[in-house]
Amino acid sequence: MGLAILLGMFAVTLLAGIPVAFAMALSALAAFSYEGFPLLIAFQRINSGITIFSLLAIPFFIFAGEIMLHGGIAKRLVKFASTLVGHLRGGLASVNIFSSMLFGGISGSAVADISALGSLLIPVMKEKGYRGDYAVNVTVTSSIAGVVIPPSHNMIIYSVAAGGGISISALFLGGVIPGILMCICLAIAAYVIAIKHKYPSEPFPGMRAVALSAAAAIPGLVTAIIIVGGVLSGVFTVTESGAFGAMYALVLTGLVYRSLTFKQFKTAVVSSVRTTAMVMILIGSANAFGYLLALYQVPELLSDAMLAISDNPLMIILMINIMLLMLGMIMDMAALILICTPIFLPIAASIGMDPIQFGIMMLMNLGLGLCTPPVGVCLFVGCAVGKVPIQSAIKSIWPFYLAMLFALLLVSYFPVFSMGLPQLLAK
Repeated sequence: MGLAILLGMFAVTLLAGIPVAFAMALSALAAFSYEGFPLLIAFQRINSGITIFSLLAIPFFIFAGEIMLHGGIAKRLVKFASTLVGHLRGGLASVNIFSSMLFGGISGSAVADISALGSLLIPVMKEKGYRGDYAVNVTVTSSIAGVVIPPSHNMIIYSVAAGGGISISALFLGGVIPGILMCICLAIAAYVIAIKHKYPSEPFPGMRAVALSAAAAIPGLVTAIIIVGGVLSGVFTVTESGAFGAMYALVLTGLVYRSLTFKQFKTAVVSSVRTTAMVMILIGSANAFGYLLALYQVPELLSDAMLAISDNPLMIILMINIMLLMLGMIMDMAALILICTPIFLPIAASIGMDPIQFGIMMLMNLGLGLCTPPVGVCLFVGCAVGKVPIQSAIKSIWPFYLAMLFALLLVSYFPVFSMGLPQLLAK
């Protein structure tokens, strides 16, 4: 009965439009009250969820991404990408995807990717003769690389949700190849569609232009090198690397590029505080919610149910993927990481899947949810930026969706894609 109250209250509050963090908190309080536990225990669980040292890295990552977003780094990355791949058929689509790969690795946020790059590239693509829905779909789907390519604060959330025993540096390494793989698959899909619709290509500007654009873009890319390289080398902890990355981004955009105004700085600070507060409330609420899921033995019940259907590891992986994809369509990514990791990670471990591989697989699944209705945050943001009806984008997004599903299946069933780099550098 307690489990029914927990899940029923959660469903009702979500349907009522209450934010996920508060829905989880209210559901947990209702279940604690039903069980007769002192409500102080619930608040202790919420507090213990956010008093974890490694979580300090999240506001630094978010702030660094906001500074990059408002400080003009995206424009330099787009110019660099344009000189490299703009001469291909449908070149602006390739520019869009390659820019997402570069900027996503700095901001670690799909929504920031769409906001920064979409506002730059979607209008240009439409002016050059590309259909609006095509431009939006390329931007939306390629932005998912931001949650997989390091540094990604979602990887920190996953590590915390898994009990803190998973190396964040290994997660960073594990996300490199899958993120690039996703972008390659999307670039192929975009190229095929571009040939079909005879979209234009840009003239190659020459190696001198490539070198100049690279020189302008490299200082921005150093932000990701500081954050990821500091963690991998052991020079910094993940929190320290986030702090140094944020400081570097601030100095670069404010003093070197001189592209960050005081108004933009205030906007970045306010946006960072708002996002950080939302993430922290979510983590605290999810900790209390997850405590009750463990108390009611939900992971064991779900594991038994899946094994009753099949004990074949390939089928179990497929079932986990389907469940994560379906959940990703209706809930926020951070909340799902916190809820689903304690449930599905033990099941994945029981069939021999490494926690690193499972984490990357989960992020890719939930990333797909960001561009899938009915919640699809990235899809809604992309359509708003590109001024394209959502119905139009949904009708033509399926080739890109299939490309990402193909990349997801490769990562799910072939550990080398996510484990190859961590194992290689661990030797």
